[in-house]
Amino acid sequence: MTTVVLADDEALLRKALASLLPHEGEITVLAEAGDGASAVEATLHHRPDVLVVDLEMPGMDGLDAVSAIRRASPEQVILMLTRHARPGVLRKALKLKVQGFVSKSAEPAHIASVIAALHEGRRWIDPEVSARAVIDDCPLTDRESDVLRATGEGYSVADIAAQLHLAQGTVRNYLSNTMQKTQTRTRHEAARYAREHDWL
Repeated sequence: MTTVVLADDEALLRKALASLLPHEGEITVLAEAGDGASAVEATLHHRPDVLVVDLEMPGMDGLDAVSAIRRASPEQVILMLTRHARPGVLRKALKLKVQGFVSKSAEPAHIASVIAALHEGRRWIDPEVSARAVIDDCPLTDRESDVLRATGEGYSVADIAAQLHLAQGTVRNYLSNTMQKTQTRTRHEAARYAREHDWL
């Protein structure tokens, strides 16, 4: 029997998976979470065999939640669900040692089989997800992407510097680079351009 915590802000999808997964394999759903902070709390409390987490959630998103969980429980097995497999996001998830990546449009039977595979120590990235990641024309460095992502969330240069443990001058240099690479006039335009091109 494989134990699972399900984290997804879409209640309908989460409830459907919670009821369907036990019918598709030997799976027990220990808890559900509707946002990133609850996902961290439920995972560290229940210690499931596999955490199934949505990439995009309000507040603390899937990547932030995984990062927090990794610090407290480095061996936690994680399956990430996504609608939009942006190359930069996939790279970041793999750096966080996420073992599986599945499209949210996948059949419950497929998700159940991937959960079983991850529990056995294997890895899985859906072909459609990996295909998107291979087509990576993003000219931004990881740090430039981090800075733009924070800009897009409305943080000031001072906030970004504190958040990423960088000097404010360094943040401004990164932002200047991103504006050159995106050929935009402001950091907010650069962030919008990067999102529109699936670079963040």
